[in-house]
Amino acid sequence: MLTKNHNHLALAILRIGLSALMLSHGIPKLAMLSDPSAFADPIGVGPTLSLILTLIGEVLAPALIIIGFKTKLATIPVIITMFVAAFVVHLQDDLGTKEKALLYLIGFIVVFLAGPGKFSIDGKNS
Repeated sequence: MLTKNHNHLALAILRIGLSALMLSHGIPKLAMLSDPSAFADPIGVGPTLSLILTLIGEVLAPALIIIGFKTKLATIPVIITMFVAAFVVHLQDDLGTKEKALLYLIGFIVVFLAGPGKFSIDGKNS
């Protein structure tokens, strides 16, 4: 039987695991800051702003989620980024291609709904 502590541990594993994996997608994009014109512009805001928004969703927000600081707020840019990846960037692609974005999307929606748990900066005050 799961106890409350196990639920908090499960939330920490989900929160930290998803975010660490997301960083592996975002950190390489930091190099593109030297020439943002090469970045895709899937929502029509220009490649520079698209890159900045993607870096917020794939680097800054996951870093905050890992430590559990403003977790619910930090999941929003990640959720939006993965929604755009799945339903704009990969709209015409097969399910196998968009599967990774969908898995991240679902996982971060769960983190948003469940919260960070007590093993987080946010949870220290709970």
